[in-house]
Amino acid sequence: MLCSSYNWLVNKSRPSQQKRQRERQRQERQKEKQARRQEIATQKANNPSRSDGADPDLAGIQPGPQPLQDWQVDTENTE
Repeated sequence: MLCSSYNWLVNKSRPSQQKRQRERQRQERQKEKQARRQEIATQKANNPSRSDGADPDLAGIQPGPQPLQDWQVDTENTE
């Protein structure tokens, strides 16, 4: 082989540097995820849960067919 020893050492060390960089990035992502989880946990602790268990988005909806909305009513053809 006619490779210089310098090139061989540079190529040999590159994967470990890349591996260290990937490991640092993985650790940073884990820290960000943990911070996000902690933030969500504090928000849940600070916000009171629904005591009656009813969803406010579903309040006032009755089972069965719902009345037509104003935009669904055809007012031009009612004669």
